[in-house]
Amino acid sequence: MNLPNKLTMLRVILVPVFMVFAALGGAGTGSPALMLAAGIVFAAASFTDFLDGYLARKNHLVTDFGKFMDPLADKMLTTAAFIYMLVDGVCHPVVLAVILFREFAVAGVRMIAAERGTVIAANMWGKVKTVLQMVTIILYYLGSFFLPAAAAAGFGVVIQVLCWLVAAVTVLSGSIYLWQNRECFSQAK
Repeated sequence: MNLPNKLTMLRVILVPVFMVFAALGGAGTGSPALMLAAGIVFAAASFTDFLDGYLARKNHLVTDFGKFMDPLADKMLTTAAFIYMLVDGVCHPVVLAVILFREFAVAGVRMIAAERGTVIAANMWGKVKTVLQMVTIILYYLGSFFLPAAAAAGFGVVIQVLCWLVAAVTVLSGSIYLWQNRECFSQAK
């Protein structure tokens, strides 16, 4: 297994670590230090997303495993975070539903393509969606620690607006992805 793929697997391993900190830190009811720990773990895992892609392209180490596992690791990480943000009351259920619908639809297209021996890598809009999701999540977890309580209400509104922006970009990226790969539907058995 090459280094980029190891970094992808590290991101998968960091998901449950993040989940423990996010669950125990729970905004308003838990520990600000645990929210900070969740934010740091999430940020570190997010950085591996950038790093594995950069190293794979730079060193010509792009593999079918990486094309498949990298976006899956991103989905695991960001979906877990949005679930905890929903529980904390800063992410609307519709936002999470949009994210999950898009991920299931894209996964379905990828499975159809894989059945034919084709691996479909993420497109640019999928990457924009992932970066926006990661930035929103990092801002939420780190901001929950660093902002004084007086600014918390305004900060919550900013995070909610970002969540709705994530939903809009998620719809856009999913629509583009499905359109670009529409032949998978017409050729499905």
